[in-house]
Amino acid sequence: MARSSTAKIDPELEMLFKALPPRLAAKLRKLPDVNNLIEVVMDLGREPEARFLDGGVILSTKVVTENDLEYTASRVGEFGDDNRAGIERTLHRISAIRNRNGKLIGLTCRVGRAVTGTVDIIKDIVVSGQSILLLGKPGIGKTTMLRECARVLADEMKKRVVIVDTSNEIGGDGDIPHPGIGRARRMQVKTPSLQHAVMIEAVENHMPEVIVIDEIGTELEAAAARTIAERGVQLIATAHGITLENLLVDPVLNDLLGGIQSVTLSDDEARRRGTQKSVLERKAPPTFDVLVEIQARDRVAIHKPLAEVVDAALRHSTPPPIIRVRTKNGGIISTASESSNGELTHKIEIPKQSKKVQKLASGQGPIGIFPYGISRSYLEQSLRELNINAKVRNNLDQAELMLTLKNYYRRKPDSVRQAELNGIPIHVLKSNTVSQIKQALRAIYGTQEEE
Repeated sequence: MARSSTAKIDPELEMLFKALPPRLAAKLRKLPDVNNLIEVVMDLGREPEARFLDGGVILSTKVVTENDLEYTASRVGEFGDDNRAGIERTLHRISAIRNRNGKLIGLTCRVGRAVTGTVDIIKDIVVSGQSILLLGKPGIGKTTMLRECARVLADEMKKRVVIVDTSNEIGGDGDIPHPGIGRARRMQVKTPSLQHAVMIEAVENHMPEVIVIDEIGTELEAAAARTIAERGVQLIATAHGITLENLLVDPVLNDLLGGIQSVTLSDDEARRRGTQKSVLERKAPPTFDVLVEIQARDRVAIHKPLAEVVDAALRHSTPPPIIRVRTKNGGIISTASESSNGELTHKIEIPKQSKKVQKLASGQGPIGIFPYGISRSYLEQSLRELNINAKVRNNLDQAELMLTLKNYYRRKPDSVRQAELNGIPIHVLKSNTVSQIKQALRAIYGTQEEE
């Protein structure tokens, strides 16, 4: 597996290596891309493996022994009821696999990193005071974003932030939390079954303005989250699930969305709605204002306002989420923004970094634009006159941007729906004119009209 060479090893990564058997640590230090390590897996009687985003590397042909496992277990923190431990003042997570008798037979040594900037993609929502629920598959970066939310709110917004840290994944192992959480305070949880009690203790004893929680997964924790929200405290949390639909069908966690109940309508009401007499409805306001699905490290889907989204989903007409993507040059592309009157208009948001013509994604070559209901000749003329290096595409598969008209967008034809599903930004124009197209291109590329 070809890898690019790296400079010196990150100091916190070195602390993990010191907890591993010396023969494995020595092999890891020689790997050219070791700073991109995700985890080290040690299973009894099997070859140890280092895992990266693009695959794994066998560290030794000598299989893992009981002594190897005990060597590492004795150099990390104490394992809790959830079979997780850590290394003091780091964010690394050591998870144990045991046999039926409780004997240690495997370890997963997950690398933890305090990555700054991950919250930028939803920072406007975080600082607005709205309660946010984060979803995503394991390893996608939920906890990393949660940690950044806590730091931003505590350090930049100067709010009283309390983290309920059940497995020490947000603030790290040990009594002194990792500096990655900034000035936020951290309450540790003795055992996962007590997380709901510590959540209530946090709001009753420490007067927080914000509470940050990782992995809401039980009925008691969902009820505690609702209690906290009803007291006016901002909640930032993750939950077990990948999409909004996962929570809707979860009998325990759908309480976070307001709960679901079956309601029998009168004959007149059923006719008015055009539905059956028995329908599903939301029982109460959602605990959270916004739901964010983390689809990739640089891509999220945002559902807001959550109450309206849930109501629509129960009527089988879920509105498309707002898709945001972070480009390689740090810009944020969004398929939607809210106008001042609350209406949702799909367009691109890109920070202006220069008066010069900019490409949508620096270093990616010319952008492909797919015009739908827009004059191709008008678009080509506008690109030439503005000296923008972009190509007009004949199909959506080759495009990174769609231009269309308001009346087309409202009717949601297949091409528009496909663009939304694929996360392709859509810019909506009022009319099919050269001036309107030029105005849109100037906004997209950050150019200004020549004086």
